[in-house]
Amino acid sequence: MLILGIESSCDETAASIVKDGSEVRSSVIASQAALHAKTGGVVPEVAAREHVGNILPVITQALSEAKISFAEVDAIAVASGPGLASSLLAGVITANTLATFLDKPLIPVNHIYGHIRANWLERDSAEFNYPILTLTASGGHNELVLLHSDGSIELIGESTDDAAGEAFDKVARLIGLGYPGGPAIEKTAKLAKVKDSLEFLLPRAWLLPKDISRNFDSREVGERLRNNKLTLTNFDFSFSGLKSEVRRRVVAQKRLTAGFKANLAYGFQEAVIDILATKTYLAAEKFSAQEIHLAGGVSANSALRERIQTYADKLQIPFRCPMKFQYCTDNAAMIAAAGFAMHQKNPKQFAKLRYAEMNPNLPLV
Repeated sequence: MLILGIESSCDETAASIVKDGSEVRSSVIASQAALHAKTGGVVPEVAAREHVGNILPVITQALSEAKISFAEVDAIAVASGPGLASSLLAGVITANTLATFLDKPLIPVNHIYGHIRANWLERDSAEFNYPILTLTASGGHNELVLLHSDGSIELIGESTDDAAGEAFDKVARLIGLGYPGGPAIEKTAKLAKVKDSLEFLLPRAWLLPKDISRNFDSREVGERLRNNKLTLTNFDFSFSGLKSEVRRRVVAQKRLTAGFKANLAYGFQEAVIDILATKTYLAAEKFSAQEIHLAGGVSANSALRERIQTYADKLQIPFRCPMKFQYCTDNAAMIAAAGFAMHQKNPKQFAKLRYAEMNPNLPLV
């Protein structure tokens, strides 16, 4: 089954042709990163205008690279939420128009579910073992979800405020590293000289009861959780306090030297990774996951990958992350893969669906 995927949830205009949910025939992305770097972040109105100009050329190129025509497309999948409303509008209207004109099934896809399905791209799904615990870490969302063999999804934890990717962007701007923040902080953190110094130990929000948290520093709490000396019952994520602590330290510093920036970037990144990886490890252990998956833009962070790989090895289960860097960030191949899985589960639901709406509360599947 050939699916045309369309993605425009934030600042990437993308189209892709994917066969049977895994074989990527083409994946085209028009990035706006250079444009938004001028303002240090995405301006919704600017992103929307760019989508309008990019979307048809991107779709045309995806078809050309896949060497197929519109007539050979079996269905159209589109990211319809969550995301920036004005950006989503470009993709949803285009997908709906094409589906109506071509008389093709239209599959509205939750953007987060798209990230989850990125790990199926260029892989044989027959090799997967369920249940699968997936950590999605991106600019707008963090989730821990358990995927079952029947296609159902169980939400284990989610963002309560700033997501990891958003925190990376904001902290990078605070210490003058530019946009996008994730790659900038990872690169700068590698230059840190005092990695074991308590001076750059930043707080971790474990979301434990206060009477437990106040007895230990936040790094020790993590160690006790991993050694089963404390029990974690809350798998949600919070990074707003961490971001605020970085701001406090930046304001208190009279001069932001290269060394200070590197050490603070390292301390921040280490705090984020500690929370993400430890909660993933403990959730996989608690729910008897047979695989751990990592997805979303932050999944491109090599230090995070290495930490989760270590925990997966400890549990003696496979660890998977997207096969290519472009499948970590927003792309349309993952939307097509998710659309295929949804269509396989209930094809009649999408046969005559039209006017797919942008929905910030769109269910995962």
